[in-house]
Order: sequence, then C-alpha cells, then structure tokens
Amino acid sequence: MSVNARVEISHRGDVVAEELMDESRRKFINTCLGGVAALGATAFAAVSYPVVRYYLIPPGDKNNKGKINIPLDVLVAGEARFFEFNGTAAVVVKKQDGSLAALSAVCPHLGCIVQWEADRQDFLCPCHAGYFTADGAVISGPPPRALTKIPFTVINGVVTIG
Repeated sequence: MSVNARVEISHRGDVVAEELMDESRRKFINTCLGGVAALGATAFAAVSYPVVRYYLIPPGDKNNKGKINIPLDVLVAGEARFFEFNGTAAVVVKKQDGSLAALSAVCPHLGCIVQWEADRQDFLCPCHAGYFTADGAVISGPPPRALTKIPFTVINGVVTIG
C-alpha cells in the first residue's frame, strides 16, 4: 500500500464521519423544530378553546334566575338551538312536527357536548358515537341513560326554559 492510498482512505473516512455528523445535526434540529411546533399548537389550542366555546355556546344571562327566554319564532322546525343554562350546555329542539324538547346537551357517558345532526334529526356524542333521539332517548352507543330533560313552558310565543 502506498502513502497516497493511505491519505485517500483517511480522507474518505473523514467524509463519511462528516456526513454522519450532518445527519445527526439535521435530526437534532428537526426534533427541536417538532417540539417547538407541538408547543405552539398546544398554546394555540389553549388560547382558542375559550373563544370557540363562547361562539358555540354563548354564555347565559347571569341575572336570569335559572330561566331562559327564547322567542318561538326564532326556532326553526328541524333545528336545534344551544345555550348555557345554569352553568352548563343545554339545547332546545323544534322537531319537524313543531313540538319542542329542552334537554341538557351534556352526554351522560363522559360529559361531552352532544351535536345536533339536522339531516338525521338526532343528537350525536362525538366522543364515543353515542346517538340520542330528538327527545333525548338513547338510540345506540355507550351512554347509560337519556339526556336530562329540562322543564319549559310556551306562553305568548315565548319559550321559557327552567
């Protein structure tokens, strides 16, 4: 083996070592950037959750003494209207036949907020696919009981819940 061959082998080993070092640097930087992105996403979720919740379930009037008034003419047949009632999510549904149901919007399984599915005319709990009728009865899924009914009256075109 000549002296020139040893230099070439030594130089080739340095190139391989440098490539490995570049790869580990890239891996380290990618890991750091991934951590920063995860931290940013967590911060964004923590800041945006109250805003989203406010618009999905507007806060109730603190002076309502446990009663919510909704004009009957704003309730559309086949639609649901969510609101806050005594510090928790609630919903009033005007069914296709015109009858009303006022219910807690909190699933009795794990406390998730149910969603109204207008095309199916039922409620879906998005956490574990529990389904409820428009009257709150369990159709399928893990919920152990129906949605809690809230008493209401209709007087002079105003639905008073609670």
